[in-house]
Amino acid sequence: MIDWLTDAFSALQAWFFEAVVQPLVFAVGLGGWTEDAFDATGWLLVGLIQVVVLLAVIGPLQRWRAVEPVTDRRAIRIDVLYTLIHRLGVFRLAMFFTLEPLFDEAIGSLRTAGFVTFHLDEVFPGVTDVPWVAFAIYLVVLDFVGYWIHRGQHQFNWWWGLHSLHHSQRQMTMWSDDRNHLLDDIVHDTLIVIVAQLIGVAPGQFIAFVAFTQLSESLQHANLKLAFGALGERLWISPRFHRLHHSIGLGHESRGAHTLGGHNFGVLLPWWDMLFRTANFEERYDPTGIRDQVEPGADGRLRDYGSGFWAQQWLGLKRMVGRG
Repeated sequence: MIDWLTDAFSALQAWFFEAVVQPLVFAVGLGGWTEDAFDATGWLLVGLIQVVVLLAVIGPLQRWRAVEPVTDRRAIRIDVLYTLIHRLGVFRLAMFFTLEPLFDEAIGSLRTAGFVTFHLDEVFPGVTDVPWVAFAIYLVVLDFVGYWIHRGQHQFNWWWGLHSLHHSQRQMTMWSDDRNHLLDDIVHDTLIVIVAQLIGVAPGQFIAFVAFTQLSESLQHANLKLAFGALGERLWISPRFHRLHHSIGLGHESRGAHTLGGHNFGVLLPWWDMLFRTANFEERYDPTGIRDQVEPGADGRLRDYGSGFWAQQWLGLKRMVGRG
């Protein structure tokens, strides 16, 4: 099954590249970048497929079993912008021109120095090198890393200053997953890429991991009253489980008002929350947001997280340095 999907996607990528992307690359005088453009075509296709799934599958589910009525469509439109920036490759294109050369140089230097990348899928030949088994191994390892990154986003003041933008959305929908500060995304993605390189995740497997993770997270953030049952909730993160992570107070505070922390940090699997005692399986669908959006601070004011893309990015930087 994995092989069939990989072959089908590769064929689609080749066709789309030859029919659309390659002529455009040569038309703008960037013929020397064709190999990189081919790789970018894969990410673009993944993003287009994800947007189709959002509109055709998760969107109808939201309308079928909404947790709450939609009252702030402008906030949702800003989230749609974040989604398109991330899923259609704009953010990855910027990363490619700024940070990827640094990654390549660092990895190249390590290999020149004799460092050999460890490949998890080669631990048990004949078993771990089976495509779906290898993918499952990498998924579990990277999900474990993602859990601890998420804990860090809620534990350190400077990081929470950035990540709090994600939690400031009070109108949760399937578009809310990518509502992040760009610097927060850079830190997160850099850490994931480093670990993926160190354990030997192949490029195709990494694209599949990212696509699978993003679609699951879109479902988790949906305005959808859905739980997976007593057993299912402990196997995979549901919209109900993750909504508790966004609940005012409960999701971002561990020891009462104005403390950092929270519950339900898992990205795909609730196992790590269960193991490290951060899981909350209560059957609740609370209002989402951050306490200081609804309770005035010492100055008698509610915190402003911005209503537009650039305002949100600027205020995030100010919070990061303790001035917002």
